[in-house]
Amino acid sequence: MALKPGATSNKIAYINARLLDPATGLDETGALMSEGEIITDVGPGLFSSGVPSGVQMIDCKGLCLCPGLVDMRVQLREPGYEHEGTIASDGESAVAGGITSMVCLPNTEPVIDDMSVVEFVARRARLAGLTKVYPYGAVTKGLAGTELAELGLLSQSGALAFTDGIKSVADAQVLRRALSYASTFGLIIVQHAEEPSLADGGDMNTGELATRLGLSGIPREAEIIMIERDLRLAEMTGGKIHFAHISTADSVDKIREAKARGLNVTCDTAPPYFSLNELSIGDYRTFAKLSPPLRSETDRQAIVNGLRDNTIDIIASDHTPQDEESKRLPFAQAGFGGVGLETLLAVSLELYHKGELPLLDVLKHLTCAPADLMNLPAGRLEKGRRADLTIFDPDRAWKVEADHLISKSKNTPFDGRPLQGVVMRTVIDGRTVFENDV
Repeated sequence: MALKPGATSNKIAYINARLLDPATGLDETGALMSEGEIITDVGPGLFSSGVPSGVQMIDCKGLCLCPGLVDMRVQLREPGYEHEGTIASDGESAVAGGITSMVCLPNTEPVIDDMSVVEFVARRARLAGLTKVYPYGAVTKGLAGTELAELGLLSQSGALAFTDGIKSVADAQVLRRALSYASTFGLIIVQHAEEPSLADGGDMNTGELATRLGLSGIPREAEIIMIERDLRLAEMTGGKIHFAHISTADSVDKIREAKARGLNVTCDTAPPYFSLNELSIGDYRTFAKLSPPLRSETDRQAIVNGLRDNTIDIIASDHTPQDEESKRLPFAQAGFGGVGLETLLAVSLELYHKGELPLLDVLKHLTCAPADLMNLPAGRLEKGRRADLTIFDPDRAWKVEADHLISKSKNTPFDGRPLQGVVMRTVIDGRTVFENDV
C-alpha cells in the first residue's frame, strides 16, 4: 500500500484495477475510491490526472476488482457444533475466499426457529468482525417438518428467508402453508429438494458405479420428484420457492420450463455439481460424499448448461464442515458434505478458464444474483454502496491441500485439485480483512 502525503486511513484509492461489475456489465481498467465504509466513486477514468493528496493508495497492478462474493448457502456450526467450526473460524475461511456476505442455514443447536437465536448469530458475527453473516429462519419448529415456525417474527428479527436446511419439507400440506404464509410477507422458501423416503439409507448416486462399489444408491428421481411436486405447490399458492444445490439434468429442465411459465422460482447449485461427477468418489473417498450426491457426467454437463442460460441463478458454496471423526470412516458410515468457502471462487473460475461462461457471468452468479435474491445491499460496484470488495488474480495457479485450509474442518471434495484463481485482498466496509502474502 502506498501512502500519499498527509493521507488518513479514511480514504482509499484502488488504482490500476480491472473493474468487474456484473450488475452493469463493467469490465474496464480503472479505479475505485472509498471513504470509510462507502464507495464514493468508481470508473475507468477515475484518477486519470492523479490521486489527490491525503488518500491511501492501493495499486492493484491490473488484478481483478469485483464486488465481494455473496454466499447464500453456508452451514455455520455455531451454536452447538463448535468442534466442527465457529463463526470466527468460518469467517476467516470466508474472507480468504473473497466472501464478504454469507447466509447461514438454521440447523444449529438450538435451531434458528426463535428470535433469540437469530440475534445470537448476528451478535457473534459482529464480534468476529469478518464476513457479514445473515441467518435463514427455519420453516418448521425444530426442523421437525410438522409445525410452522413464526415466519413473520423471524423475518422481523433479521431472517432473510426460510428453509429446513439439509432436510426437505416433506409434508406437502406443511409446505403449501409455508408458501402461502411466506407470500403474504414477500418471503422466500428455500427447499433442499430430496424425497426422503427415496434417499433414506443411500450413500451415493444410484447407478453402475454404486453397484460396483457395493454402496446403496440415492436415485436422481429423489430430487426430481420433489422439484416437480414443489413447483405445483408454488403455482397453487403463488409463493416464492428456491431450490438449493440442484444436481440433475431433469431438475434443470423442470425449472427452466417453470420459469418459462412465469412461476416465481429460482435455484442455485454448488461447485461440486458442475466440476465433479460420481467418478470422483474413486476408491471410497469420503470427502466426495456429498448431499445431494455427485451425479453422472451427463448431469454435470447439464448443470453447466443451466448456468450458461441462467436457468440456474446462483452458485453457492454449500459449505458443510464435518470433523475428522465423521469422515475417517467407511464410506457408508461417513457424514455427508464438504467445506467450500476457500474454493468457491477458484472452482467457479474453471467455468471461465474452460470457455464455458464469460468471466462476468461467472461473477454474476456469485455477487449480484444472490444479493438481489436475498435483498442484500451487496454485490455491486456503485457509488454509495458499502465498500465490500474482492481483489483476485484469475490466472494464478494453486493446488488445494486440505490440511492447509484455514477452515477448522478440512473435508474438501477438491483435495489435491489444481486450480486457477487466487484471492489477493478482501475488503469489508472499507477495511482490509484479508491480504494474501503469496
